[in-house]
Amino acid sequence: MLSFQRQLAKTAGQDAWMAVVLSGMIIHLMIWMIYSMLNKDKGDLISIHQQTFGKWPGNLLSTIYILFMLLQTITVLRAYIEIVQVWMFPVLKTWPLALVLLLIVYYVVSSGFRVVTGVCFLAVVVPSYLILTFFVPIEFSNFRNLLPVFDHSVTQMALSVKTASLSFSGFELLLFYYPFIKQPEKSQKWAHLGNLLTTLLYLLVVVVTLAFFDQEYLKRVIWPTLMMWKIIELPFVERFEIIGVTSWAIVMMPIICLMVWSASRGIKKMYKIKQRKSLVFLLFICFVICSLLSEREIIQQFNSWITNIGFFIFLYIPFLFVCYHIRFKLKGKGQ
Repeated sequence: MLSFQRQLAKTAGQDAWMAVVLSGMIIHLMIWMIYSMLNKDKGDLISIHQQTFGKWPGNLLSTIYILFMLLQTITVLRAYIEIVQVWMFPVLKTWPLALVLLLIVYYVVSSGFRVVTGVCFLAVVVPSYLILTFFVPIEFSNFRNLLPVFDHSVTQMALSVKTASLSFSGFELLLFYYPFIKQPEKSQKWAHLGNLLTTLLYLLVVVVTLAFFDQEYLKRVIWPTLMMWKIIELPFVERFEIIGVTSWAIVMMPIICLMVWSASRGIKKMYKIKQRKSLVFLLFICFVICSLLSEREIIQQFNSWITNIGFFIFLYIPFLFVCYHIRFKLKGKGQ
């Protein structure tokens, strides 16, 4: 949320807010598909893959999915470290901060899923005050920047939705922690409400950003949200963006914890490896790759690569949905 406006503006310009709305609607459909499969299977992604494609092909697909989650974890972690290096500590090396953050992740994940959910809850409540900061730039905004409406082609809007896919990703982790939800069949409305809240929050940020910045300037700003925070003045702090960057560690941490927990849980279920052992292995890989991503151009290419892969999740879930229900019907007829 610190930088996604720039990428949206590059493809959809002043219509970027429409891409957020469309992405939110697509995610609602994806959540319905996920619950449709999980409510019948009563398991997780591993069991759905095995039921649909067989044990070994299913495990192969699950392994590929876990590798993608690992790459997403690296993307989130390295992006945050880069922000800290640029805005707070320019001479800070990557590996010390990565090591400290990953040790925290190990402590949280190894303590169990209940602790992970507690951290996720605190990550919503504690930094929620940051939502109020997006109303400050409205005083200096020109909402005529949102005009003309519907000024971009369907292809440009589709590319913008593809760009937004990385920001909206994470809902698919429901495929891993569904069995840990009490009365999971009744939780679907909360999943949709969570997605609605996320969509409205992204919509607020995009609209304010488009109104605050000139189009050409916005395309050159790497972190538009941090630039907007620079105008906030408080009696007790000179640079509010420093508080914003620090608070963002609380937002970023549960994302990493949940993805790493899902990946280690999947490895445990498929290959009968203890979750703590796979957790150490996954965190070591994250540490090594994060340390190797040193230059801005390399980080940007890596993020673009993950965005392109993440877009296929939007395509893979409907594909899995169709295959699973075909298999479910054929199995029912066979019995």
